[in-house]
Amino acid sequence: MNQEKVIDIIKIFLAACLVAVGYAFDADWSFFVAYVICGYEVIWAGLTGLFKGHALDENFLMLIATSGAIYCKEFPEAAGVMLFYCVGEFFEDYAVDKSRRSIAAAMDIKAQFANKIVGDQVVVIDPEDLEIGDVVLVKPGEKVPIDGIVVSGSSSLDTAALTGESLPYDVSSGDNVISGSVNGSGVLQIRATSDYDDSAVGKILELIEDAAVSKARVEKFITRFAKYYTPIVVALAILLAIVPPLVLSGAVFSQWLYRAMVFLVISCPCALVISVPMTLFAGIGSASSKGILVKGSNYLEALADIEAFAFDKTGTLTNGSFAVTEVVPRGNHSEKELLKAAYYGEAFSEHPIAKAIVNHIKGDVSFSQGEIKSDLDIKYSEKAGFGVHAELSDGKIYCGNHKLMKEIGVELPQIDAVGSVVHVAISRDSQVKANSEQLNDDVKYLGYIVVSDTIRPEAKEMINQLNRLGVKETVMFTGDRKEIALSVAESLGISHVEAELLPQDKVAALSRLKERRFSAFVGDGINDAPVIAGADVGVAMGALGSDAAIEAADIVIMADDISKIPTLIKISRKVMGICKQNVIFALGIKFAVLILGALGFASMWAAVFADVGVAVLAILNAMRAMKI
Repeated sequence: MNQEKVIDIIKIFLAACLVAVGYAFDADWSFFVAYVICGYEVIWAGLTGLFKGHALDENFLMLIATSGAIYCKEFPEAAGVMLFYCVGEFFEDYAVDKSRRSIAAAMDIKAQFANKIVGDQVVVIDPEDLEIGDVVLVKPGEKVPIDGIVVSGSSSLDTAALTGESLPYDVSSGDNVISGSVNGSGVLQIRATSDYDDSAVGKILELIEDAAVSKARVEKFITRFAKYYTPIVVALAILLAIVPPLVLSGAVFSQWLYRAMVFLVISCPCALVISVPMTLFAGIGSASSKGILVKGSNYLEALADIEAFAFDKTGTLTNGSFAVTEVVPRGNHSEKELLKAAYYGEAFSEHPIAKAIVNHIKGDVSFSQGEIKSDLDIKYSEKAGFGVHAELSDGKIYCGNHKLMKEIGVELPQIDAVGSVVHVAISRDSQVKANSEQLNDDVKYLGYIVVSDTIRPEAKEMINQLNRLGVKETVMFTGDRKEIALSVAESLGISHVEAELLPQDKVAALSRLKERRFSAFVGDGINDAPVIAGADVGVAMGALGSDAAIEAADIVIMADDISKIPTLIKISRKVMGICKQNVIFALGIKFAVLILGALGFASMWAAVFADVGVAVLAILNAMRAMKI
């Protein structure tokens, strides 16, 4: 606790003792001294604010209200109200400070220092002073200060603060690392590949700071409301003090003045002005701690109202990496014979489908060591849009689509497979050419291999959670064939599919969706940047280190984890629920006390509670947004 807070506690304690003495001995002087001790800062701030043109400042309004009580010879109430007000302000400041510390801790990703290696020495500098090419030493437990490449050492890095992922990952010489990661047990030397502003931490912190600029509708409402609320209540207070004594027979001026003072005390909308922005920022902080960056409270607010989610298929709902899903030999040929021929045919291809087949065969335990030879003399050629053929000493191997098979005279069976089908055929006659019109009778069809983009294991549960959360429609956009898209959608429970889309078609499809639903789009942020930018809320996934994703999206999920989408919706809805609770609670209490005060049933004590008491409760309620 800092010195200022200690002084406030002493001041409140002395004032409370003097108020007790005043009540015990009916001593007005004791109340007055308590009033001055407890309220001198309010009095001074109110007077200086008046000279600066801030006539509706909270301190000046409190000064006028308590001065009115003194004028009415209500010394105990003037002192007690000022004491209660100061106690409330103390707890309000404490709650605000604690809230800010909690939010800051959730987003504490910046290293406080960097150990720069200069010759044989280590110099401690600010991470912002690092330049590309500098080498830094990172000890166990320290944060990585800059993006770079490990040049020496090995360790494990914890990226939970950045991505929300709890499992650390291992790094060694030659691996890329990102700033903000926490080093594990090893000592690392890292060469900077970016300066601080372009590092992961620099971009994230800039994003969080800029989030305060984009305000939610509820924030804009509170700003407009506060602009008119205080002047109207002050005007009503003046009318309440002047009009009834003039028009009502027997009306006592001091009684109506007291009621007017109640209005003045309650005229400041602190509970709303402080708690609503704090709730929204706490929600942004909570999302940040889970590896989700929200670029403004307006997007957090909009997400709570999303009716439809559209997803890109490849790399979002699927892993974006191919895997063998079926191996189907034909005729009398065995599965091993088919796979062995496919291996020799695809071994030198750089195509993702070919790599998936080769990796599958390498991992097949049914092949004994040395059964597949890697030192064969193979002449390899590839024809775009058809496939590959490999010439060995005793013949040729053909791996490709139906067009390649037609070219070499193979009649294909009816195939009902979902995915990319790779047909495999062989010829024992080395003179047969893949582009020859004269076909050799020795070409034999071995069968086919189906390669598919694998669905993310968490995708189905994510869609189920969206349905449980009341999302009305889930849509998948893809450039893939319709039958593949429908198969993926059916397995995930997606309600609508837009397939065989070119990039510009995805934008048009999103426009059609937006006509009937308030929509969000989730993609990788790079290939889908135009669609993300055009959505009501654009979400980029797996975007850590991607400038394009951060630029295009409204919300950035740093980890490659689609299961965070329901979490994001829950955060948004809870935050907006807390905002509505605070608005209804604060306005309800204030209006109730205003009415009771005008009728003479509410004291200044009730008015102070409706001001600072409600503010403290609203701030404490706002902090629930951090615990989602």
